Amino acid sequence: MMTAPRPGRRPALRTTLALFGALGALAGLAALGTACEGGSLDGPAPPGGGGGAAGMAGAPGAQGAQGAQGAQGGGGAPGEAEITFGVPGPLATDAGKGRFTFGAATAATQIEDQNTSTDWHVWTAPPPEGLGRGEAFVGEAVRGYSKALDDVGLVADLNLDAYRFSVEWARVEPARDQVNDEALAHYDAVFEALAARGIRPVLTVHHFASPVWVDDPRAPACPGGPGDQNLCGWDHPEGGPLVVEELAEHARLLAARYGKYVDDWATLNEPINYLLASYGLGSFPPGKQLAVAADLGPFLRVLRNYIDAHVAVYRAIKEADTVDADGDGVAANVGFTLSVATWAPARNNAPSLDPADVAAAARLSYFYHYFFVEALRQGGFDPELDGSPTEPHPEWQDALDWLGVQYYFRAGVSAQPPIFPTLNLVACFEAFDAGACLPPSDPTHFVPAMGYEYYEPGIYDILRDFSGRWPDLPLTVTESGIATTVERRRAEHVVRSLEQIARARDEGVDVRGYFHWSLVDNFEWALGFGPRFGLYSVDRATYARAPTEGSALLTAIAGERRLTPAQRATYGGLGPMTPEPGASP
Repeated sequence: MMTAPRPGRRPALRTTLALFGALGALAGLAALGTACEGGSLDGPAPPGGGGGAAGMAGAPGAQGAQGAQGAQGGGGAPGEAEITFGVPGPLATDAGKGRFTFGAATAATQIEDQNTSTDWHVWTAPPPEGLGRGEAFVGEAVRGYSKALDDVGLVADLNLDAYRFSVEWARVEPARDQVNDEALAHYDAVFEALAARGIRPVLTVHHFASPVWVDDPRAPACPGGPGDQNLCGWDHPEGGPLVVEELAEHARLLAARYGKYVDDWATLNEPINYLLASYGLGSFPPGKQLAVAADLGPFLRVLRNYIDAHVAVYRAIKEADTVDADGDGVAANVGFTLSVATWAPARNNAPSLDPADVAAAARLSYFYHYFFVEALRQGGFDPELDGSPTEPHPEWQDALDWLGVQYYFRAGVSAQPPIFPTLNLVACFEAFDAGACLPPSDPTHFVPAMGYEYYEPGIYDILRDFSGRWPDLPLTVTESGIATTVERRRAEHVVRSLEQIARARDEGVDVRGYFHWSLVDNFEWALGFGPRFGLYSVDRATYARAPTEGSALLTAIAGERRLTPAQRATYGGLGPMTPEPGASP
């Protein structure tokens, strides 16, 4: 039987990045404390129990009356109503309102073999070939390049409407300005196979990986300055803008070639998580630690350049994709995907309603949930990270058609003790606990492979919060999943996530789809191959794919476009999940 996690347990990557990274990157945010105590920053208050400062899930009573409705009583609760989902549609434009897309997601670097030109190959390869960083060498991953067409067949077998994936930049352009036509031909076949099966592609342009020549992890100091072999990365004063230009060129190539298939595009995946991991903490390539430096100037430059990149990619796609593939009157809907979490106020390893802790959680929420989006909505950069974009960038404004929401966990944040005095907060991270780490509300909700708590209502809370703040911005859940070897838990996660999304939709939130992470087991970045997120499990010896209880259930749900009362009674609700045997937090 599982027990609650011990305070101080080292959480896995997603929580570590979210908490430790934000602490370093948000130096100077203390002024937000007063501004946040009454609600979310620089926008309307959430419409009820949302993810803003005043409604942080995890505080006693925060869920409220609405949070108690619709998905009560864990698996086996009788009397649940049927939930129906509309036909698929675009992720933006009025034509997509009321529609719903079922999908699955992957990322090229996490699944593809024969991928030697990416920074992750150099980062994880054992010396002398590489740096030997992370838990495992990415190597052949799960042979998703060799098995690409077979994997398209798996998407079709699931009855899914769409497949979100990425075209590996490093494979298409292994050397600067040298395009690999063979790689493009390979991806041609993937798009053609999707089209033949009536599956809509949702394409992510940049998903946590770059060609080695963007910022070679083996030469972080970049002696000699930017050149074709090494542009010196997103943080370099001269190299950063060059990387922006190169990524926009890559996006233009993709849009011109694949626009006849793709109408829904994601420019970037989880910008805050990615930049903190790669340039803030050094746990991803290129391994720079700018967010914990005394001078935050270089890290702020990274943030500016990455926002510039989103806008440049947005414009390149709009210009180059001239084919309306789905007939909605718009050739390209362009957004990005955002990592979100339930940041719960904590004190002494317990939920807290203390205004100081609520404000600390809000400071973290601002940076993770609002900072990047507000830069695009308002056309300005917030160099003080205090909720006020004082640096005008009118060229950024409104370069956003839709927003992807990616939810996995809940974690604690506390104002006491003020370990980081400029922030006036402490968070649960690494092996360090000063009172911010919270036990899961139910020990069966602990996810041992990742070291965090799965909290079902969190996605509802955040969707409601975002809808209240940006009522005209269409939302899609572009990732949500669970790392487990107990397949009934994956099935439970699917149903419970859809229940919470349906709650939000019933209350008027414009949520247009759900993409399960992941189609197949994959390389989970710095954590290697331990966590298993796949709807199809992968035998690491043979690379064979095998269906799971989760895939069978999602096949039925997507095929009938409904959650039946029986499915909800068996898998849904808020009660205990099927335990993970042998897992002791």
